[in-house]
Amino acid sequence: MEKGYPEAPRLDFADDYHGTAVPDPYRWLEESGVYPDDQSDQWTHWRKQWDQAQHELFDLSSRDWHTRDHFAELLEGLLAGGYTGLPVWRGDRCFFTRRDPGAQFPVLHTIDPDGTERPLFDPMVVDPTGLTTLDGYTPSWEGNRMAYLTSHGGTEESVLRVMDVSTGEDIAGPIDRTRFCSIAWLPGEESFFYVRRQPPGTVPSEEEQFHRRVRFHRIGRHADEDEEIFGGGLSIYNYYSINTTRDGRWLTVYATQGTAPRNDVYLADLNAAGPNQPDLITVVERRDSTTSINIRRDGRMFVWTDHEAPRGQMLLASPEQPQPEHWRSLIAEDTEAVLDSYRLSAGPDGPDQYLVLQRTRHTVGGLALYDSTTGELVRDISVPGLGTVAGPTGRPEGGSENWYIYTDHTTPPKVYRYDTISDESALWAQPPGQARIPHVETQQVAYTSADGTEVHMYVISPTSTPSEPRPTILYGYGGFGVPLPPAYSPLALAWVASGGVYAIANIRGGSEEGEEWHRDGMLGNKQNVFDDFHAAAEFLAEEGWTTPDQLCISGGSNGGLLVGAALVQRPELYGSVICTAPLLDMIRYTTSQLGSTWTVEYGDPADPEQFEWLWSYSPYHNVEDGENYPAVLMVIFDNDTRTDPMHGRKMVAELQHKTVGGCVVLRTEADVGHGARSLDRSVAESADSLAFAAHSTELKITD
Repeated sequence: MEKGYPEAPRLDFADDYHGTAVPDPYRWLEESGVYPDDQSDQWTHWRKQWDQAQHELFDLSSRDWHTRDHFAELLEGLLAGGYTGLPVWRGDRCFFTRRDPGAQFPVLHTIDPDGTERPLFDPMVVDPTGLTTLDGYTPSWEGNRMAYLTSHGGTEESVLRVMDVSTGEDIAGPIDRTRFCSIAWLPGEESFFYVRRQPPGTVPSEEEQFHRRVRFHRIGRHADEDEEIFGGGLSIYNYYSINTTRDGRWLTVYATQGTAPRNDVYLADLNAAGPNQPDLITVVERRDSTTSINIRRDGRMFVWTDHEAPRGQMLLASPEQPQPEHWRSLIAEDTEAVLDSYRLSAGPDGPDQYLVLQRTRHTVGGLALYDSTTGELVRDISVPGLGTVAGPTGRPEGGSENWYIYTDHTTPPKVYRYDTISDESALWAQPPGQARIPHVETQQVAYTSADGTEVHMYVISPTSTPSEPRPTILYGYGGFGVPLPPAYSPLALAWVASGGVYAIANIRGGSEEGEEWHRDGMLGNKQNVFDDFHAAAEFLAEEGWTTPDQLCISGGSNGGLLVGAALVQRPELYGSVICTAPLLDMIRYTTSQLGSTWTVEYGDPADPEQFEWLWSYSPYHNVEDGENYPAVLMVIFDNDTRTDPMHGRKMVAELQHKTVGGCVVLRTEADVGHGARSLDRSVAESADSLAFAAHSTELKITD
């Protein structure tokens, strides 16, 4: 073993990209790699040996992380309250999820018309091993039937079934190939539209994760007989979202190529043609923006779009003339706040009199009431604090009731009911148990990035000012338009309760300041994301919150790419790194899992110009020999079908070969993937991560 690390043969192997030799010495650590020779069995054997040796190294190294039990206990206390989700109203029933104290998963409940509350789907009852997850559910308009999606072992390969809500028995399904499936019922509870991938053998094997189609299903008919409604001949990477109106007249189909920040919108009048052959007309197509529409019973079509309004705007139109040339402005873009969501609500003068708008200013959420005809502000709506507001939702048939969730860094999510007629708000549901929440101080600060851009960051700490440099975790994401608003985080609170500082940087690539903020951190602008993160680290040190040796950076998924790039670009700024489920080989990221759908965010290495973007920052390819890199905890999941575990494996091997700095260890976990997992598994992973951070930053635990 070199430097005490497991032996890992280095291949003298490189791919040619546009005249550039791209070395890949650890290609054999890919599960389905194209090996440079025919000895695939030999390399599979090496990979298994290497994996086992890394397990042993992790076990040996983590023996020195003496705070795991401490953090596990804190996390369990912070999670002890459980939570209740937003209600979904259908007919005379209410559906909601709730995780009771100590439960491994949230359970889907229903409140029946007679007021009886009962569990409808409990993952631990369905599968006591804890490996089955509820991926989504869509009740029928009447509320007597429910389509729902489950998957096993973290694969996210959802299977669709239909349940009779009264009996809890399945009456349709299973229908496979329904990962990320959107479902839209028609009135009568006998049929629905849904999204399904094409059957194996009808598309190239390497494309079986793609090729989605919108289909029409009737209860009692085999799914293989379902008519194809939409998707043939379009991009194989398209995702589709579908909606129907409550009266069953209008069908809307949204098409998005991969994760692009733009969509095409199509509309069909189902009164003019049967649901199995709707005449979908184009509302918007090939427009560089995102649009959604909402058709009301009075014939008005409300339009939300970020076209020429990166923070969002509202317009009015008619479904008979739905194209942009017929739209008229209703509520203009607010140049200081992002319009995230809205809902039509009744007022004293009748249904849909008001629009309830949810906006965020520098990630802080708020609600306001507008006149749905004139677009004039009626009043601001009081919310519980300076945090995140999620929603609003309401009854599909209308009414003045609205429900939303409020949370902030020290407040577990609570559900509130707001009435637009009485202007009264009340707590509707709070966590069913009591969490043990420590006293912490939270402030939002602003700092300047390398190009002069102002960036905001939350700092959660034991004191309101930096009394002394403390071990600090800096967290970021910076991609796909995903914002990091204030939210209850047991991991952050456990760290601060133990004497550390936890910082969350709202860097470019997210949508904290609207779509322009996202685009300033994607494709050829990706370096802005890393520069924003470096500047956050420098700010924390300059202001006295921490020192480089005491700073641990953390990120997962696209955030794993962020901290991987930060690690190789500015190793002197960071004392340690927690890199979870990452992308790190940005030249081969398109070759596995869902990577091909992300070229709209990162760029395509097959394109010469875009290859140069990726080549400039790809962490795996920018590790320097003999560099004093920080200590690294790499966390990967064997069943991750979004970010292939090969990224973490290859990066660990490269760092272990080249670094002269801190210890590099790999934590792997079987039977889980990129998304949901049981409470015990979540606590164990978080406790390991915090214990590593405490060990590497020399955190002295305080009570």
